[in-house]
Amino acid sequence: MYSIKFYAKVVRTLDEISAPYMIVGAFAGIPFGITRTTFDIDILVDLREQDFASLSQRFPLPRYYADPEMMKNSVEMGIMFNIIDSEEGIKADLVPLKREPEYRVAFERRIRKKFSDGEEEFEAWCARPEDIIVGKLQAWQEGQSAKHPSDIKSILLFVLDKDFDSPFDVNIVSVAAARLSPDVIKLWNDLVSQSRKEIEERE
Repeated sequence: MYSIKFYAKVVRTLDEISAPYMIVGAFAGIPFGITRTTFDIDILVDLREQDFASLSQRFPLPRYYADPEMMKNSVEMGIMFNIIDSEEGIKADLVPLKREPEYRVAFERRIRKKFSDGEEEFEAWCARPEDIIVGKLQAWQEGQSAKHPSDIKSILLFVLDKDFDSPFDVNIVSVAAARLSPDVIKLWNDLVSQSRKEIEERE
């Protein structure tokens, strides 16, 4: 995995200015068993008027691009925007909660977890594993990419193991999957069965 130092700076800044946020997508799955070598970071945000200037001041030109007016307009229109580190050639995608209102319940039950790449470590608000999986099932339904079932299985092998220290509610995902399509609920049930079988075999 490449360095997550920039991502750490972004979420620490959001914490410092008390801006509500939640990491989603594959990056949010790092504490739950996803081990891909490269990641983009998607952060769901519920920014207030005072947060635009505060964020911009923490990421000044010329190294960074974090225009406060662009942020404000994007939030008002419900459009994703970026904070860019031009030196590292990396960006963080920030998605206004207004654009994804169905994530409101997931946002309210977000949890604090630690993230690490072996060098950098930080703690941040992220989606619960159930909600990460639901998001990946939705993405799979839209594009059929093989990375989503692979990520889901990695999470399942982690959270269904007896050593996982938090409750995992399979039914939350099952209900959401059933609402998406027959193909999605079949994929979900197959992944759960495969994961449970693998866990049993290695015990």
